[in-house]
Parts: sequence; C-alpha cells; structure tokens
Amino acid sequence: QVQLVESGGGLVQPGGSLRLSCAVSGSIFRINDMAWYRQTREKERELVAAITRGGDTNYADFVKGRFTISRENAKNTVYLQMNSLLPEDTAVYYCYGQILRGYGVRSMDYWGKGTLVTVSS
Repeated sequence: QVQLVESGGGLVQPGGSLRLSCAVSGSIFRINDMAWYRQTREKERELVAAITRGGDTNYADFVKGRFTISRENAKNTVYLQMNSLLPEDTAVYYCYGQILRGYGVRSMDYWGKGTLVTVSS
C-alpha cells in the first residue's frame, strides 16, 4: 500500500504565503518524478509544478516566480512553497508521485487526496 498525504493548506490573505508538504509512505522502492497539481470546480486538474528525482523543475507559467517546488528524497517528501498568493490560486492542491514498488517493477502513478488552499481577504 502506498499513501501520499498532503498538508499545509488553509486560508490565507492575498499576497500571503503557504507551504504545502506531501509525504509518501508504504512499500516504496524509489520515487521518480513528483509534482503538484490543482483543481477547481471550473477547471480540470492542471499541473502547477514538477520535480525530477535529480531536482530538475518545471513550472506552469501562472506560478513562475511565485511558487517553488522542492523535495527531500531521504524523507520521501515533496514541498510547494507558495508566495504572493492570488485569489485565483484558490484550489484543491494534489500531490503526485511516479513510484516504483520494487526493483524491475514498472512505475505507477499515485495521487494524494488533496488539500484546500483558499486565498481570500
């Protein structure tokens, strides 16, 4: 069983900051790419930021310069530092991991259950 558990969401004022964390637990051999996605009622789930095991990152244009993704491989954890938050950043944020459960086993996609971020005054 593999679990991804997000934390750190909440209510923040425009211009404020939040740090999301996602811890992966269970029977894991290795975690390859990790990422954060977000979804609202009006939009389909969209990529926010991604990071490879080696630390290469990729950001959606709408968060470049404001959000930073990072990870600690030893802790099987990925983070999303969100600064200069805007009301349009309000969404449920989901953690994603491409995970191998054994040597030579094909990787599978795993998702967390999401954490709500609300940006409002």
